[in-house]
Amino acid sequence: MEQMIFYILAAVIVIATLFAITERHAVHAIVYLVTSFFALAVVFYLLGAPVVAVFEVIIYAGAVMVLFMFVIMMLDLGHPDRVKSPGIRHWWPALLLGLILLTAIVVLMTVHAPLQSAGVQPDIREFSRTLFQKYGVAIEIISLQLLFALVGALYLGRRQ
Repeated sequence: MEQMIFYILAAVIVIATLFAITERHAVHAIVYLVTSFFALAVVFYLLGAPVVAVFEVIIYAGAVMVLFMFVIMMLDLGHPDRVKSPGIRHWWPALLLGLILLTAIVVLMTVHAPLQSAGVQPDIREFSRTLFQKYGVAIEIISLQLLFALVGALYLGRRQ
């Protein structure tokens, strides 16, 4: 059962990512990418990494997508007044992928037993201490790279 859910979610990830790449409307591409991130989080949970699954949702589906949405709004890439109302053919891919993802989550929550620890698993406090003490400089460098990317996007997108 878990193997079947894994392959279904893998297909959802690939399809949603392809839709995100080929979508012309930037906001729709972000929705497809968030769907892909949520499906990837469920795959991480299936593989026995619930902390990585939570980080996937919080960091990528949450923070990075908000940053992308902010850049899209600052660059004024979406023109909702020029776009006509979407028909059912525009909604079916997102609805289908969302339904598959929701079904997989419900099946996992009802069928899947709680994960048994294979050894000593660190708690969140210990994990965060290690992350910020040992890799604090790397995290700061990554945050600066995101800031530079945002400033560069704003610079390139400003009107002359």
